[in-house]
Amino acid sequence: MNCKCKDVKTNRVETDNYLSLLDNILNEYKTIEGSLITILQKAQDIYGYLPQEVLKYISDGTGIKLAKILGVVTFYTQFRLKPAGKYLILLCQGTACHVNGSSTIEETVLSFLSTPQIQIKEGDTTPDGLFTLQNVACIGCCSLSPVMMINGETYGMLTPDKTKQVLQDIINLENSKSLES
Repeated sequence: MNCKCKDVKTNRVETDNYLSLLDNILNEYKTIEGSLITILQKAQDIYGYLPQEVLKYISDGTGIKLAKILGVVTFYTQFRLKPAGKYLILLCQGTACHVNGSSTIEETVLSFLSTPQIQIKEGDTTPDGLFTLQNVACIGCCSLSPVMMINGETYGMLTPDKTKQVLQDIINLENSKSLES
């Protein structure tokens, strides 16, 4: 009979260290009323998304019910419950972008990122973990519509061809990085 006690203990320590990254944030904000969004933003900055165990840790640390935290997380589109790709594509669906063809740009992105085996849809991450597409209400660059933002860089006056080129440039950059390694 093999005892797994050591493995269980090691895994618990790793989880504790993983969650302890939130301790300074919780200590700073837990007594400040109305700071839940700030806590969630900072947690997402640390982990890249908001895993269930992180939300539970925030609930335990602040005394805010988990249901309320989940309500906030699912209400605001800035929060993610699943890991995002290395390149987060925010595609504007505001009025100006909609009128100027954001739906065509969305179709282009989804088609470009999909494979015959896997059809990507809004909110999905590509199997290689490189891209996630997220529609947003407005980026605030109406004069550049249709517009998308990838990791903070804005691409405007998009056409299907320009959109494909932006994505291909990113793929080429990633491929050149992997060749250097």
